[in-house]
Amino acid sequence: MDDHGERERLTAGIAGELTPFGHRLMARVYYADTDFSGVVYHARYLEFFERGRSDFLRLAGVHHTELADGKHGEKLVWIVRRMEIDFRSPARIDDILTVDTRTEEISGARIRMAQQLKRDDEVLVEAKVEAAIIGENGRPRRFPREWIEAFMPRG
Repeated sequence: MDDHGERERLTAGIAGELTPFGHRLMARVYYADTDFSGVVYHARYLEFFERGRSDFLRLAGVHHTELADGKHGEKLVWIVRRMEIDFRSPARIDDILTVDTRTEEISGARIRMAQQLKRDDEVLVEAKVEAAIIGENGRPRRFPREWIEAFMPRG
C-alpha cells in the first residue's frame, strides 16, 4: 500500500543533523526513562548519548550494520573503551533534550568525542567518550582515513 510519502515525512530529522561542530539530536524524556523520583535514571543518560553517537555515525555515512556485515572488508564493530560523565542537573519527564556530539581527536584506532545533554541552554550532563573499532578477533583496527574528514568538526 502506498503511504504517499508519509514515511519520509515521519522519519525526516529522526537521526538529528550534522552541524559544523559535529552532530545534534533532539530527544524527549519518556516515563520509561525516569526512576521512582520522577527524574531521568542515571543509566538512561548513557542511552541518550549512544543515540547521539550512533546517529552521528549514520549521517556521516558509517552504518553499524554495514560494518558488522563486513561490507568494508573485515567485519568491524565499535566499542566504548572509556567514558567520563559529569552529572550537573536532572532531566525530567516530558523534557525535550538536545544531545550535542563532537569529535575531539582521532588517533590510530581511537576516537575521542565530547557530548552534552541540554534542556534549552542549560547543560545537564556532559560526557567524554573514547571509542575504538575492533575486528572479529577483538583486536583494534586503525580508524579509516576516509572517515577522519567526516567526523572532524568543520567550523
